Amino acid sequence: MSLTYAMETLDAAQFGVQLMSEIENLMTSVERVLTYTKLTPEEGYLTADYHPTSSWPEKCDLKIENLSLSYVEGGTRVLKDITIEIKDKEKIGVVGRTGSGKSSMVAALFRMPEPDGKVTLNGVSLKSLDLRSARQTFSVITQDPVLFAGTLRSNLDPFNKHSDHELWTALEEAQMKQWACHLPGQLQHKLIESGSNISVGERQLLCLARVLLEKRKIVILDEANANVDFKTDRLIQEVIRTKFKNITIISIAHRVDTIIDYDRVLVLDEGRVVEFDRPSILMNRKGSYLAQLVKSFSDNVS
Repeated sequence: MSLTYAMETLDAAQFGVQLMSEIENLMTSVERVLTYTKLTPEEGYLTADYHPTSSWPEKCDLKIENLSLSYVEGGTRVLKDITIEIKDKEKIGVVGRTGSGKSSMVAALFRMPEPDGKVTLNGVSLKSLDLRSARQTFSVITQDPVLFAGTLRSNLDPFNKHSDHELWTALEEAQMKQWACHLPGQLQHKLIESGSNISVGERQLLCLARVLLEKRKIVILDEANANVDFKTDRLIQEVIRTKFKNITIISIAHRVDTIIDYDRVLVLDEGRVVEFDRPSILMNRKGSYLAQLVKSFSDNVS
């Protein structure tokens, strides 16, 4: 009898320890939320000297002057006095070795954090826009696909701005319509957190369909093909070449061969511009950084 009571007490103690552990984990989430409420808000959400129309920008002449960026105030500059001009509908590849500042350039364009220097679009400084309008100027596909728990429809159109017909058209253009047609529920198919119940390639193509829906005039690809297989990479490149003909593209390249036929290539090294010209010109230039990168890439592939 005593042994039976002792065993029951042990089970209750184990259950109590388990509950306490779960409560502690849940309270960690509460602690994080409270920490976020104390963060200093970004400046520029409510202030704006220029209020763009819904159709702005009609074209995309992007001018970057003396752009510098430090992630910490007074810290090391990861971008140093970048000055370039990108014409409307140009396809620009951005390459460089690890740590050269490629992704930092994307962060600077999105003002995360606020960079030094000047970025103007059709003569309008992005700093004269509120942050939301400035960031909505660009569409971006990152290296890690961003999906949320919810339906396929809510992931493609989170603000419910588009019709089902438009969603199916975007899926078809991203070569995902047949895949979506075979899903249980189709547009109402449930995705779990981060889209973990579908493959990485499928997630990236869904992000591409979402960009096609947004119809922005500037699309930034931040190593969008770095984590996908060769077949998915070919699909992404095909969509870019056929559906984004009239779009300005800035592509941060992981695989140098994917941007070798772009209009111009920007080569960064230690946060500075070292080359910016047509790929054919750079490849034939003696001592070219791009030629060295292509050779290094070819050696690694072989």
